[in-house]
Amino acid sequence: MTPRTTWVAAALGTLLTLTGCATTSYYLQLARGQYQLMTSREPIADVVHDPSRDTRLRERLAKVQDARRYAVTALHLPDNKSYTLYSDVHRDYVVWNVFATPEFSLDAVESCFPIAGCLAYRGFYDEKAAESHAADLRAQGFETEIGGVAAYSTLGWFNDPVINTMLRWSDAQLIGTLFHELGHQKLYVKNDTAFNESFANFVEQQGLSDYGAARGLNSADEAAREKRSHDFVELILDARQRLEKAYAATQDRAELRAAKQTEFDRLISRYHRLRDTQWAGYKGYDGFFDEPLNNARLLPFGLYDQWVPAFAALFHQNNADWPAFYKAASILGKLEPAARRARLKELAATEPRS
Repeated sequence: MTPRTTWVAAALGTLLTLTGCATTSYYLQLARGQYQLMTSREPIADVVHDPSRDTRLRERLAKVQDARRYAVTALHLPDNKSYTLYSDVHRDYVVWNVFATPEFSLDAVESCFPIAGCLAYRGFYDEKAAESHAADLRAQGFETEIGGVAAYSTLGWFNDPVINTMLRWSDAQLIGTLFHELGHQKLYVKNDTAFNESFANFVEQQGLSDYGAARGLNSADEAAREKRSHDFVELILDARQRLEKAYAATQDRAELRAAKQTEFDRLISRYHRLRDTQWAGYKGYDGFFDEPLNNARLLPFGLYDQWVPAFAALFHQNNADWPAFYKAASILGKLEPAARRARLKELAATEPRS
């Protein structure tokens, strides 16, 4: 899974007049980070046509140009200046997200903003600030996870650039992320992170499949990578479901802790079995288990993948027609939260998992 974030760092002057000291400090670091990103942008076309620039960089950005055109013409994603610009922030991640949950729950501790609404995480341009916030949450009894973010969207408020942090990925991951972030610009429902991320994730996955077929790029290696990613996400989602049942079964804290550890041990054992059999020893996901497991570490998977099968079903119901799909998804996004979730469950039940 690739971590991403979606927020809007806009109207900062107004926000600063509405908030207290600690919150003002948070918005100031957002402003500084966004300013650095925006002022370091340059047109991708200029980089591609400049023979003095790194050859590999020019080649990767030329592929981005092609994918950006495809996003508009074939996927009907927004036609604007986003991802026609390049920015080098000279660090490994552009943002660090802090996720938090209670000890016996997979519900996110949300952060709410006047424009973007409530999100299931809080993002920081400074890693130390993210660590400090996580420490504060742990002191309050919450479990936390900090995830480095290589790409994010401002939902069209700014012309988002391709960032150097995105170029560590394969061509497929880079192009898929482009489709994902433009998906956020196409449709965003306030206060529903799982809906937004699952929608964008479906646009990424289906868009990348369409693009690969159109360009003859679908390779065996990429198919294997996608299969491993799918298998791992399914493994985590199953663990989440088991934990949710365990947390609902009792209120005895000792029993809850024992059940929680049992499920984490089960997850590790099932991962090792998957790695050593179906994946023929591939260890690319071992790093996920380097740190002790907690609820917050599992949280992003539910947010990014929960409703992907529902959107796949909606896409098929609309005859794989992108404009019709977007219209149907927009109608779904306008439902009241409870009705929207019920409809997503209905759709997901009609889409067989591969």
